[in-house]
Amino acid sequence: MDFRKKKDVLFLILAGFFITNAVVAEMIGGKLIRFFGIFTQSIGIILWPFVFLLTDLINEHFGKNGVRKLTFITVGLIAYVYVLLSIAIRIPSVEFSPVNDVVFKTVFGQSQWIIIGSITAFVISQLVDVYTFWIIRKSTGKYMIWLRATGSTIISQLVDTFVVQFIAFVIPGYWSFNDFVENAFYGYTFKLIIAIFLIPFIYLGHYLIEKYLPADE
Repeated sequence: MDFRKKKDVLFLILAGFFITNAVVAEMIGGKLIRFFGIFTQSIGIILWPFVFLLTDLINEHFGKNGVRKLTFITVGLIAYVYVLLSIAIRIPSVEFSPVNDVVFKTVFGQSQWIIIGSITAFVISQLVDVYTFWIIRKSTGKYMIWLRATGSTIISQLVDTFVVQFIAFVIPGYWSFNDFVENAFYGYTFKLIIAIFLIPFIYLGHYLIEKYLPADE
């Protein structure tokens, strides 16, 4: 990577936000909240549409290989974070620690099924997003950015939502299948609303990138 080239710097910035959003979404995923007084979801659901927005920007300017490599790097870093947290949980705190062992484990000791579900769903949905994006792009060329960005997100978020919630909550027996279908449906609908809301920001992102990059990059 040549940091004298604006395109390399741009990739580093986008990758930084991509990885940060994905890791933070995993870290806060154990907190369940009520949306609009209707359905319950992990608070991490708020960040995932932004991850997929970054996926589309990286996909557009750095291609499938850029997204694939970044996806596997992110998965590795998420796993690494959980290993570090597992070690930290097992090290006892001192009596006067502001955060005791019970509180620390409650916050950071998410169930193994949530971890497995999140990582599995992330990998599958990212790969689905990448290939759907390029299938649409081959048909539309450089036009209709909103269609390939939103279309790929609609399909990948469907996979992501149902896979992660089935593995995390149905397999360990936290939810019945009916609870799963209901909550996954609401969660997916919520993600679709955010995806539509982000369409102007997709165009803004493309505009800023094209203004930033020289024509020869």
